[in-house]
Amino acid sequence: MKSPVTIVGAGLGGLTLARVLHVHGIAAIVYEAEASAEARTQGGMLDIHEHNGQRALKAAGLFEEFRELIHPGGQETRALDTQGNVLLHHPDDGTGGRPEVPRGELRRILLNSLPEGTVHWGSKVTAATPLGGRRHLLSFADGMTVTTELLVGADGAWSRVRSLLSAHKPTYVGTSFIETYLFDADVRHRASAEAVGGGAMFALAPGKGIAAHREPNGVLHTYVALTKPEEWFANLDFSNPASALARVAEEFDGWARALTALITDGETAPVLRLIHALPVAHQWDHVPGVTLLGDAAHLMVPSGEGANLAMYDGAELGAAIAANPGDVEAALAAYEEDLFPRSASEAADAEELLELCYGANAPQSLIDFFGSHLPAENRSE
Repeated sequence: MKSPVTIVGAGLGGLTLARVLHVHGIAAIVYEAEASAEARTQGGMLDIHEHNGQRALKAAGLFEEFRELIHPGGQETRALDTQGNVLLHHPDDGTGGRPEVPRGELRRILLNSLPEGTVHWGSKVTAATPLGGRRHLLSFADGMTVTTELLVGADGAWSRVRSLLSAHKPTYVGTSFIETYLFDADVRHRASAEAVGGGAMFALAPGKGIAAHREPNGVLHTYVALTKPEEWFANLDFSNPASALARVAEEFDGWARALTALITDGETAPVLRLIHALPVAHQWDHVPGVTLLGDAAHLMVPSGEGANLAMYDGAELGAAIAANPGDVEAALAAYEEDLFPRSASEAADAEELLELCYGANAPQSLIDFFGSHLPAENRSE
């Protein structure tokens, strides 16, 4: 079987591409390994930026639907010391340009904007093979095969499609996150809720940190960061959540109880996120009929830009295809020419931010960074 545009991966980037193509009257099929849209939770809050994520949503014709998802107050930022004292407080006055929305809800409006049947669920790609010219063969776990003349890898960090373009694979950056959740926090975990505030909270030290986001309905979503070798995390017994969280909390001995409770009182099984990245300036020589977007193209350390970049990639690629009818290679060349310097710049900024958060001068390095971008009256409390 053939499709005009074959997209592997129904994340935000792949869905944005499919939607922008649909807006321009171009058909696409999206193959997704997950069994359904509800197969797993879609993560926490995303801050969607004016210069990339919001532009992508406007190109997709979904900006008004996006505005309805905004979590009021979610742009508030607080930085605390290890004892819970406020070092910096930036309230959400509605002018920040980075409103917070739930990732799952954003994905939902993208899915709902596509024609029925666009996304083929339960379709796990096991191999991508060149056939010559622009043609490529996708092989799936269930034995199905698909041939396409325009293939887009939107399949994330461990992309199968990437192998058609690049020999690079993600490498561990030396820092990992452990995710935990508290529910009904304003009633059942009041001290932690007060420490987090209305948006994002950062409590950092060299090599470690506790960051949390307030989500709708009193949910606190915590990311515990530790700079440790992979082997250290391999020795944690995540089959015993209480034991694993207790061991993680030992790394924060002496910190305020309101902060460590975000770890020890976690109400869901902790999730380990070993952070990997591609080279900062990852790029490839153009190959006819295939390209990448999002993490498949430029996996980088978390910086708040990943989802924004993926959606922007999808919108830019869709616009390039629409602007070059009948000339796929011109569209891909134009897209990649802009993609490579854009993603390299963002990846370099992301590495710098990681150092600001967990390097030798944390938390002062992050305070200085925030302070240089905030009005003087919001720099401390």
